[in-house]
Amino acid sequence: MHALLASIPSPSGGVVELGPITIRAYGVMLLLGIVSAFWLTTRRWRAMGGDPDLVLKAGLWGVGAGIVGARLYHVVTSWDEVPDEWWGVFAVWKGGLGVWGGVAAGVAAGLYVVKRSGASVLLAMDACAPGILLAQGIGRWGNYFNQELFGTPTSLPWGLEIDPENRPGSYPDAETFHPIFLYEFIWDMIGVAALVWLGRRFRLRAPAIFSLYVMWYCLARATFEESLRTDPSHEIAGLRLNHWVSIGLLLVAAAGLRWAWRNGVLPGPTAARGEPAAPRAPAVAPSGKQMSVPKSRVRKRR
Repeated sequence: MHALLASIPSPSGGVVELGPITIRAYGVMLLLGIVSAFWLTTRRWRAMGGDPDLVLKAGLWGVGAGIVGARLYHVVTSWDEVPDEWWGVFAVWKGGLGVWGGVAAGVAAGLYVVKRSGASVLLAMDACAPGILLAQGIGRWGNYFNQELFGTPTSLPWGLEIDPENRPGSYPDAETFHPIFLYEFIWDMIGVAALVWLGRRFRLRAPAIFSLYVMWYCLARATFEESLRTDPSHEIAGLRLNHWVSIGLLLVAAAGLRWAWRNGVLPGPTAARGEPAAPRAPAVAPSGKQMSVPKSRVRKRR
């Protein structure tokens, strides 16, 4: 078994030529992620009693803004990696999409559409959170085809083979590296399953699910992913820029979760519907008369 899993081979190229049409695996994986996010968000929003058409409308604006925001974030924070040609700023097919900029711009644009429609912005945040994480996980496979997003050298059986021209200058002789794209994919899929389960099992006040999504993703970036990455990055006080961003967003999301928790968390199988908590039925004696409840046992609802 160890011999069979000695390493994970990388594809020789991520481009397929079909006559005049060029298909890039990086773009295909992004598209699959977007479609999956639409599917999951539509199901959740419908379960909450929302209009499925609003998901398509808000999502189209969100995707467009997300791509622009992701590219801008990369250009601003990693300008030295942008090709020198005039088209370098627009060369998304070469990679270089910053998750933070994409999520921030995409969510902002989508929620603006939701707000204009009169629907609940907070519920929309919870509805789309698992779908966004699903899209991020699937989209990471685009990094596999581009031979990017890998970590330090490793001899583990799941080490990722990297061609010499794509290896970091500090490790020219290493052949296999940590497949960070795969680590993040697995982490994201676990997060998607957990968020969906929590939304069904508990009646969580929005935006608890969205806060948990941000916390889950940032936890991976802040604890192990940024420490393993070898791609160039600007550093502040010895930590990579995205390391600091992850820590900051983790704290902000924790504050959002605390607010949601203090304002109502009730168990219930219809949690994803986004309905207000139903009042507790009064206790009834066998004779049919309402039983009195001692005041000491009455909890004040906030």
